[in-house]
Amino acid sequence: MPDSADRSLNINLLKEPVLRKLCEVLDKNSDRGWRRLGEIIGSDRRYRVSSDEMEMCSLKVLELEGSPSRMLLRLMGERGCTAGHLVDYLQTLGNSEALQCLKPPGIQILIQPLSVALISGHNLRLSCYAVGKSPVQYQWFKSKEEVPNSFSPDLVISPVQLKDAGYYICRVNSGEDFEFSQWAQVDVLEVGMSYGHSYHSLEGRLKLVVQPQAQRLLAGETLHLQCGAVGRPIPRYQWHRNGVPIANASKRKLTIPCVMQDHYGKYRCEITSNSERMWTNEVDVYVSVPLPCPIPATDKVALLIGNLSYKNHPKLKAPMVDVYDLTNLLRQLNFKVVSLLDLTESEMRNAVDEFLLLLHKGVYGLLYYAGHGYENYGNSFMVPVDAPNPYRSANCLCVQSILKLMQEKETGLNVFLLDMCRKRNIHDDSTPNIVLRVTANIVFGYATCQDAEAFELSSSGFTNGVFVKFLKKRLLDDEKITVVLDRVAEDMGQFDATKGKQALEIRSSLSERRALTDPIQPGDSADLAQAHSRQWAKAHELPESMCLDFDCGARIKLGYAAEFSNVLVIYTHIIKKPEDMSFCQAHVTDFSQDLDVDPKEMNRETPEETGIYLLSSSLPQHCLYTRLSSLQKLKEELVFTVCLQGAFTAMDDDTVHWTRSINIGKPLIARLDLHRAMRRNSCLQTCMMPHSPSHSPCHSPGPEHHLHLHLHHGQHQGQDHSRLSPQQPKIQLCSVQ
Repeated sequence: MPDSADRSLNINLLKEPVLRKLCEVLDKNSDRGWRRLGEIIGSDRRYRVSSDEMEMCSLKVLELEGSPSRMLLRLMGERGCTAGHLVDYLQTLGNSEALQCLKPPGIQILIQPLSVALISGHNLRLSCYAVGKSPVQYQWFKSKEEVPNSFSPDLVISPVQLKDAGYYICRVNSGEDFEFSQWAQVDVLEVGMSYGHSYHSLEGRLKLVVQPQAQRLLAGETLHLQCGAVGRPIPRYQWHRNGVPIANASKRKLTIPCVMQDHYGKYRCEITSNSERMWTNEVDVYVSVPLPCPIPATDKVALLIGNLSYKNHPKLKAPMVDVYDLTNLLRQLNFKVVSLLDLTESEMRNAVDEFLLLLHKGVYGLLYYAGHGYENYGNSFMVPVDAPNPYRSANCLCVQSILKLMQEKETGLNVFLLDMCRKRNIHDDSTPNIVLRVTANIVFGYATCQDAEAFELSSSGFTNGVFVKFLKKRLLDDEKITVVLDRVAEDMGQFDATKGKQALEIRSSLSERRALTDPIQPGDSADLAQAHSRQWAKAHELPESMCLDFDCGARIKLGYAAEFSNVLVIYTHIIKKPEDMSFCQAHVTDFSQDLDVDPKEMNRETPEETGIYLLSSSLPQHCLYTRLSSLQKLKEELVFTVCLQGAFTAMDDDTVHWTRSINIGKPLIARLDLHRAMRRNSCLQTCMMPHSPSHSPCHSPGPEHHLHLHLHHGQHQGQDHSRLSPQQPKIQLCSVQ
C-alpha cells in the first residue's frame, strides 16, 4: 500500500507503467473490474461518474488500444481522486491483483536522464539516480546494446562523436527488483567552428549552431536542408515553407526526394525547447527543369562549297568569306570540315562522294553551299562554276539526291544550309524522281524563301552574305539546331537592307533535341570511325616547312598554310644572308599548268597582293607570298622551283641565281583526285531526271512515297528586287541567269 506521501498523489500523476498495469487488470476482470469500480465510486458524491460517462468509457473498447479503465481513472483524477482514495475503493472492490499494482516499488528512480543536443567534441553526461531496499546497481544501454564499463549513475563520454548519437536508457537493479529509466535521446552536431568544451554550457539557453543553406536544384533531384541547436532538453524542430508549416517535417534535417517546381520557395525552421523559441535564417530553394541530356554524335562532318568565279554567269564575292568563317566556327564545334572554292560539276560530284565516305551510323552531316542555284518542284539545285548558259538539272547537283545518299548511311543528323537563290529555272522542265525515307533527323535552312532571291552586300572589300552575316553570330549557341535557325531568321527580319526582300526559311523533320554542339561519342565501329578520320586527314595534310641552304651561304625558310581545303599559301623568308651579299631574295616559280597560276600574282610582298585576304593576319611577316587555288585540278605531284637571287658587293652588284627543285607531293585536297571523271557511284546516279543524257525516263511514284517536311516559315512568291530604294544600303542580287 502506498505510504502517506504517495496517498495524496492525484491518480492522473501516477507513473505510466503503474497506470498501464492497473488498467490491464481492471479491463480483463468482468466481476471485479472497471464497471464494478464505477458503481462503488457512484456512492461518493465527490467522484461520482454518471451513466453517460460510464457509457463513454465502455465505447473505448471500439478504439485501437482503447481502455475503459483508463478513461474511468482519468475522469476520477479530474475530480480530485488521490491514490489513497483509489486504494480504499480497490479494497472495497476486493481486487487484490489491482491493489498489488499500487504497492510502492522496491526501486525508486529519483533523477531521470534528460535528452540533450550537443556539439561533437564536447563532453556528454547522462545521469540516473535511484534508491532501493538494498544497494542499487546501474547498467547503461544504447538502444539494445550495453554500453561497456557503464556501471555508475553518470554516463560520461568525452569527447562525444557523431557515432555516439542515439537513444540511451539505464537499468537499475536492487536485489531481485529492477527498473528502467526513461529513454534519453542524444543528438550530436558537427559544426565548423568551436563552441568550447564545457559540459555546463549546455545547461544554458538554447543556442543555434547550424543554419540552413540556400539550394539550387534541378527537378527530380533531392532537397537536403538541415539546421541544428544545442541545449537540454533536446530542441524540437518544425520546418516552414513560405510561412506555412510543412507536414511531417519535425526533424532538424529536412529531406524531400524528387523535388518539383512546386517545391520552390523560402524555407526556415522553428526551434523550441521548453519555453524558448527561435528561428533559423530564411533561405531560398530554387527548382528548375533540367535540359535533356545531349544526344551524342558518333562523329561530325561538314562539307562547305563556295562557288564564286563562274565562267558563264555573274561572279560572286561573299561565298569565299562565308565558307572561311563557317569553317572556323564549325571546327570549334569539333566538326571535320572540308572547305572548297570554285568547283566544276565533276569536282562537286566527286567532292560529295568523298564527303559521303566520311559518314556512317550516328554521324552528324552538314552541307553548306553558297553560289548560284535554283529550285524546281521542291528540289534544290547547286550550280557549278562551269555550268553552261542556260543550265539545266543535268548540269547541276540536286541537293535532295545527296540527302538520299546520306540517309543510306543512317546518319544521326542531316543539316543543309543553302545560301543561294530559289527562283524557278524556266529553262529546266525536268522533275527529278527522288524517293526519300521518312526520317526525323533532317533540317533545311534556306537563305531565302521559295521562288525568291538571296542577296550579298555590295562592298569595296570582302564581306559576308546576308545569311552568314547573322548565322555566324548564333552558330555556337548550345541550342537545338532549329532553335538556332529560328533566331537567325528573327535577326534577319530586323535587317533593314533586306527587310521584305529576303527571309530565312526552315524546313525540318527533327523530332529530338539535336544540336551542333552535341558531344561526340564513337559508336560500336571504332575502327571504321578511325578509317574515316584518316580519310578526312588526307585532305588536310600540309607539307612540312623546310629550310633550304644554298652554296652561297644563304638560308631560306619555305612555309605553307591552308586558306581552304583546295587553296594553299606558300611563303618564302630569308633567315640567313652572307655579310658580303648586298641583295638577297627567294621566290617560287615553275608551277604545274593544271593550277593556272598567274605569274603577276606570285611572290608578292603582302598577302593581299596575291589574293590572300582572309589568312593574312596569321601569316609570318617579311615574306614573299604565293596563293595556289584549285588544288583539286592537280593531276600529278606538285613540283616547283625555288629561285634565290643575290648580289655581292665585290661583283659590282651583278645578280646571281641559284635554284632548287621542290616536290611536296599532292597537298591538301589534291590527294583525293577530284579532277577525275565522275565515279560510278556518284550522286548523279540518284538524280533520276528524264532529260538527263545518262538516264531514260521513268515514272514518278505516288505522293505517299515522298517525304513531307514541316515548314517553319511560310513561303511567299519572290519579287523583282533588282532596284532598291535609295535609302537602303546598296546590295547585289545573287540571281539565276
